[in-house]
Amino acid sequence: MALNRLAILAVTVLILAGYGFAQPNEISGTVGRTFVSTQTIQGAQFFNPNVHFGDGLAFALNYSHLFKRRGIFGLSLEVPLAVAPDTDLNSGTNLVPESYKAFFITPSARVNFFSGAGVSPWLSAGGGYGLFKESGHALYFGPNTGSTRTNTGVVQFGTGLDVFPWHGWGVRMEARDFYSGVPNLNVNTGRSRQHNYYVGGGFIRRF
Repeated sequence: MALNRLAILAVTVLILAGYGFAQPNEISGTVGRTFVSTQTIQGAQFFNPNVHFGDGLAFALNYSHLFKRRGIFGLSLEVPLAVAPDTDLNSGTNLVPESYKAFFITPSARVNFFSGAGVSPWLSAGGGYGLFKESGHALYFGPNTGSTRTNTGVVQFGTGLDVFPWHGWGVRMEARDFYSGVPNLNVNTGRSRQHNYYVGGGFIRRF
């Protein structure tokens, strides 16, 4: 009886070990920059009728779990989180806030090519939540008289490359578009959505 129990336990451990190997977890952290295209203020009659967005330093964290592997393809569910802590703004009007912070979290599906190999390009798509935290100060001088908190839905599209030169540790390069609503700029740019492009590089841990 004890031998049978030991055999059952051994088989169970082997199954669980195989399950864990087939469905690894990954965490990554990258540092990069965000890019937002210039927006034109509607009907503006003053010098510099545009709102320019600074290419602010940003960082991203990610957790993913591999759910299925077939041939060279692997399907993972991931949770990308990106933060742009200081995006400067520039315009010809003092109505615009001087800067804003941005936060995006977008549960997504990711497909890796050559899943589990030393070099693996991938594509990602999903959606979730975004938050813009506008500065309490207006551009040039005075307080920001508009809202300083904007919630928005976000659609995420991404691509990247994972390279594993060491066992369990690798390097990630990624580019993601967080397509969101717009921050409250206190002016009408005719936009209800904007592309927030994040490009970064860092490290990834597979376990």
